[in-house]
Amino acid sequence: MKELKHTLDQCLKESAVIIKKGFGKSHTIRKKAAISIVTEVDMAVDQKVRKIISRAFPDHQIMTEEQKDFKSASPYRWIIDPLDGTTNFAHGIPIFCTSIGLEYQGKMILGGIYNPISNELFSAEKGRGAYLNGKRIRVSGESKLIDSLLVTGFPYDGQERAEYYLSFVQAFMQKCRGIRRLGAAAIDLAYVACGKFEAYWEFNIMPWDIAAGLLIVEEAGGRVTDFRGGPVDIDHPKQILASNVTIQPKMLEIFSKNLKK
Repeated sequence: MKELKHTLDQCLKESAVIIKKGFGKSHTIRKKAAISIVTEVDMAVDQKVRKIISRAFPDHQIMTEEQKDFKSASPYRWIIDPLDGTTNFAHGIPIFCTSIGLEYQGKMILGGIYNPISNELFSAEKGRGAYLNGKRIRVSGESKLIDSLLVTGFPYDGQERAEYYLSFVQAFMQKCRGIRRLGAAAIDLAYVACGKFEAYWEFNIMPWDIAAGLLIVEEAGGRVTDFRGGPVDIDHPKQILASNVTIQPKMLEIFSKNLKK
C-alpha cells in the first residue's frame, strides 16, 4: 500500500506541473463531440500518468478518459481523469483537477483529487478516512434541505434532453438554499466530502469522473447512491447522488417523484 500511495502522489504532483505550466495560455482544442473537448494538456497529463504507473506496476490495468485499456488481468485498476474540467481550463477558469482512483478486485481502495491552482489535494484510503491537504475532513452535518447548498452537472447530451435535466434543477431549487454548477464532477464530489456542499447529483457521468471522489465522499462519512438509493456501478454510472446521511433520503424522495419510469 505504501508504494501504491507513493505512485498516486507522484502522479498527482507531476500532473500539476504540466497543468500549471499550460494554464492561462492558448491551446490546441480537439472536439470529441459537439461540446466535449480535449486539449494538448489533457493528453500530456494522460501520457505522464500512464508512464509513472506503468513503470511502478507494469501489470496493472489503466483506464483513462482518453485511453481505455482493459487488456491486463491484474486485480488492480487505475481509473483516471487527467484533467477533469477541461472546458473550464480552456476558458481560463481555475476549477479543474486531476482525479485518480485505484480499484482492487472491483472495490475502490485509494483516491486522489488535486487542483493545483487552488492547491487543494483531496485523498482517501479505504477504511482510513478522507483528507484535504493532510487534514481530516467530514461531510456537512446539515439536516435541513432548505438550508443546504447543492451542486450538479449537465451531461453532454444536455442539448437534446435539456428540459428533462432542468426539471430536477427546478424541483431542487424550490427546496434548497441554492444550486451551483462548477463544471468538474471530481471537485463537486470533493467539496461534498469536505462539507462545502450538502449534496451533488448528475446524470450520465463517466467512471473516471467519479472513481476517486466516490471513495473520498464515503471515507468522509457521506453516502453515494444512484437516484433510487441503490449502489453506483463504477463502470456504468448512469446516475450519481452524493450527500450526507440525513440529506440523502430527502433528495431521494424528490427524485422518486420526478424520475421517468
